[in-house]
Amino acid sequence: MLIKIIFSYILGYLNIVVEGYYIERFINICKKENIIIWNLKREKDISMKLNIRKKEFKQICKIAKKTKCKVKIKRKKGLPFLLFKYKKRKIFFFLLIILIFFTILSSNFVWNVDIKVEDNKNLENILEDIENAGLKTGKLKYNINTKEIINKLRLERKDIAWAGIELKGTNAIVKLVKADEKPDIVDENEYCSIVSDKAGVITKINAQTGTANVKVGDTINEGETLINGWMEGKFTGTRYVHAKGEIEAKVWHTKYKNIAYNTTETQETGDSENKYSIKLNKFEINFQKRLSKFKIYDTIKSEKKFRLFSDFYLPISLVKTTYKEKEEIQKNYNYEEAKELGIQELQKELDEEIENKERIVNKNINTYEKENSVDVYVTYEVLENIGTNEKIVF
Repeated sequence: MLIKIIFSYILGYLNIVVEGYYIERFINICKKENIIIWNLKREKDISMKLNIRKKEFKQICKIAKKTKCKVKIKRKKGLPFLLFKYKKRKIFFFLLIILIFFTILSSNFVWNVDIKVEDNKNLENILEDIENAGLKTGKLKYNINTKEIINKLRLERKDIAWAGIELKGTNAIVKLVKADEKPDIVDENEYCSIVSDKAGVITKINAQTGTANVKVGDTINEGETLINGWMEGKFTGTRYVHAKGEIEAKVWHTKYKNIAYNTTETQETGDSENKYSIKLNKFEINFQKRLSKFKIYDTIKSEKKFRLFSDFYLPISLVKTTYKEKEEIQKNYNYEEAKELGIQELQKELDEEIENKERIVNKNINTYEKENSVDVYVTYEVLENIGTNEKIVF
C-alpha cells in the first residue's frame, strides 16, 4: 500500500471532498473496484475528505453519480502538478530533474559507514580494516557481500567477538562486540604450578594446593615459580596437583622524566580561524586558500555529511578546518622548579595507571642533577595479587 501511495505522488493525486447520504456505499464500491483511497477524514455526517489517484478521477465520478454523491476537488498534489506550476522556470525545472536523477543514482551506493562498538569501547584502526575487508564509501550496494566482509574482519582482528553489517539506505551500519582479553586458563584436571607475572617482594603467600616455593620477604622476578604443582607425602611420595593459592607482593611502578632548565614550549593563544570546503566523495573543492595566516598552529578537521533522511546519506559533505594559533614561550627553571615539575607530571601519570589507590604503600622520589637538566624518578610501591598458572609439561 505504501509503495502505491508513493507512486501516486509521482504520477499525481487529488484531495477531494465527497458529499452525500451514501458515503459508506461509495467507499465500499471503490474498494470493490480496487480504487486506492487514503487519508479518509469525515468532516460532517454527509461529508468526507480523502485522497485518490489522478487517473481514477473519472471512475470516481461515475461511482459518485451512481451513489447520488457529489465530488469536489480541493487540492491537486504530486509531481506532475508541481512541475506544471514551475513550467515557466526552466532552470529550476532542469535543476530539479538533475537532483532527482542524482538522488536515484546515489541510492545505489554506500556513502557513509557508521561503526557502533558495544559499550563504546575503543578498537584501533577499525575503519581502515573494514575498508580493507571490502566495505568503503562509494561502493555499489549490490557488490557488497556482508558475510564475506565479516569473515575477513574476524580473521584479521582477534579483538572482535562478534560483527554484523546492516545496509539501510545509503548508510552501512557496522555493529561490533569487542572480545575481552582473557588469560590462558589451565583446566582444573591438569597439573600446573603458579609462576610470578610481576617482579616484587612477597608480603603474603597461602598455598591451598601444591608446595610453596617462596616465603614472605623474598624478592622474586617475573616467571619465577611461586607454588609448585606437586606435594610430598610420607607414604604417597611425590604427587602432582593443580596448584592453587593466594600470593600478594609489593610491586614497583617506576616512571622517569628528564626536565631541561631552559626549554621552549608552545601554548594556544586563544585565536583561531575556520576555513570551509565542499567534498564530493573524495574530491574536495576549497572556498578559501588552505594556508593559515598563523605561523604556528594546530589543525583540527571535522566533516559533516549531507543526508535527506536518517539513513540516506549523499556523497556530499561540508569540511570545516579549524586552525588554532600557538606561540612559543621560553621557559627557564632552576633546580627546585624543574624537580617539582617532573615530580608532579610523573605522579599524575602513575595515579592514572594505578586503579586501586588504597593499595599504594609507599612513594619514592629520586632526582639526579645534571649540567643543564635534572633526571626525575618516581616509584610507587603497590600491594598486588600476583601469579598465573603454568602447565606442567612432562
